[in-house]
Amino acid sequence: MATRLKPVDVVTVGVGWAGSILGKELAQAGLKVVGLERGDNRTQADFALPQTHDQYKYDRQLELFEQTSRSTLTFRNDYREVARPMRRHGPFPWGQGVGGAGFHWAGWTWRHHPWDFKTKKMTTERYGANAIPADATIQDWPMTYEELEPSYDKFEYTCGISGTAGNIQGTIRPGGNPFEGARTRDFPNPPLTRSYVETLFTKAATDLGYHPFPVPAAQMSRPYTNPDGITMGACLYCGYCMNYPCEVAAKATPQTAVLPAAFKTGNYELRSHAAVQRINVSGNRATSVTYVDAHGREFEQPADIILLTAFTWSNTHLLLLSGLGKPYDPATGTGVVGKNYAWHAGLPYVPMQFDKEVITNPFMGAGALCTSIADLQGDNFDHAGLGFVGGAIIQILAMGWGPLTFQPTPPGTPTWGSAWKKSVAYYYNRSAQIVGLHDHLSYRGNYLSLDPTYRDYWGNPLLRLTYDFGPNERKLSQYLTGIGEKVARAMGASHYGSYGLGEHFDAGVPYGIIHQVGGAMTGSDPTKSVVNRYLQSWDAHNVFVVGASAFPQISSFNPTGTVGALAYWTAGAIKDRYLRKPGPLV
Repeated sequence: MATRLKPVDVVTVGVGWAGSILGKELAQAGLKVVGLERGDNRTQADFALPQTHDQYKYDRQLELFEQTSRSTLTFRNDYREVARPMRRHGPFPWGQGVGGAGFHWAGWTWRHHPWDFKTKKMTTERYGANAIPADATIQDWPMTYEELEPSYDKFEYTCGISGTAGNIQGTIRPGGNPFEGARTRDFPNPPLTRSYVETLFTKAATDLGYHPFPVPAAQMSRPYTNPDGITMGACLYCGYCMNYPCEVAAKATPQTAVLPAAFKTGNYELRSHAAVQRINVSGNRATSVTYVDAHGREFEQPADIILLTAFTWSNTHLLLLSGLGKPYDPATGTGVVGKNYAWHAGLPYVPMQFDKEVITNPFMGAGALCTSIADLQGDNFDHAGLGFVGGAIIQILAMGWGPLTFQPTPPGTPTWGSAWKKSVAYYYNRSAQIVGLHDHLSYRGNYLSLDPTYRDYWGNPLLRLTYDFGPNERKLSQYLTGIGEKVARAMGASHYGSYGLGEHFDAGVPYGIIHQVGGAMTGSDPTKSVVNRYLQSWDAHNVFVVGASAFPQISSFNPTGTVGALAYWTAGAIKDRYLRKPGPLV
């Protein structure tokens, strides 16, 4: 029997970027907010030198990620196959604990391009309906870039993003991304100091006719105080960033940029080790959530507003477990919960080595210390006759690489023994990597559902992922791999390899990208989406599902910037409209 607790105004399920922003915004509005987090309570003060530079602990053992012995998912490539549990993270490491993946993220903070919100409409208008694969289920967003722009701006100023704007109110500015949507103003901080390999990439890309610019970074290029009065330090370029906490609070995380302001209100309470099992629904509204604490005790927390703000999989899993929304059926094409899953392939991948004295110092860097080109992103180039739609951002990385995970050797080098050791010792400091992140359409056969056989630590059915590459992505990857090779040659690389997508997705390969979207997508039609344009459930008006689960497909840009914008967008809708008149906003 669950212990029924005192009702509160708001419950957030998950305390990552979306949960912390919504919690803070609503607590500042005077509401009593409880943040429920399944994992540990991690504070910035818990991590200090030398433990934060333990590469084995954080990069190899993935200390800050979900324990697959407690919760995982099952996987198959096709719905006709039997799914099996993922006992290791493989290509799908996902965060747990306060801050979620936002605590150990790399810090790339992109906005979607205006085209990303109208992909289907604009592709059809330019190339015809046949340009989109017949089994693709892509949908346009119900809101536009222009509507979300103020929310993007709020997130960037909350996080102190370092970068160079390429388009301020329609004026294209040198040094930034000339293809981006118009911004209200410049980034709050100037870009990070460029690395040597970035200068080589910049020259090569410019010579090839592209327009390189620094990736917007959540590492502070200088000490910064955000609009909530929270101060963060300047980046030290220590090289311990992605998969790590920051020992000097120079990387924006929920702990360093948001939660202190929430706690300051006196209206916000955080409960860690609170694993939500279901949402309890009566009629067209939710009444409470049921969760289990670290001691196995079950509690019911009533709330007027329930916000699902966890990772993509967790949001979808909880909707399915709660019977909230109709599950998607790929055989009939009906239902919505679990539909339009898409993954961010980190390809093409072009590692390169230099025989001449090009010293790259890969042990230094920052998670988002990268230089990119967007000339080939989305529809920024003519696709006529190419056989695919979409594109990629392509960048050189200077993220910081320790020897346990970075052992570069030229193609043809033995994979073990003295020759391998000699090659690693020589090329470690003469290597660099070009990586592309490309668009991925949603397909009828890629979806999330409940597994009929396997269960998690709490006895619930595991989430089942059915996924494989589509023909559009394979053609796109092949095309982009050629572009990466061309840039590597222009940089003067003595050796380089190139890797694109294979025939099928292999769950045993560590692709290295955790960006997952879909399953609870936003839309204008309740028969084709889970939430409306304000991320409000069509089935229970006091439930909002906020996160990358709302994306109808994945853009080539990392999702975090858009997740942050959606959190501010939904917070504004709740404060300005829902609280005055609770009910459907659309």
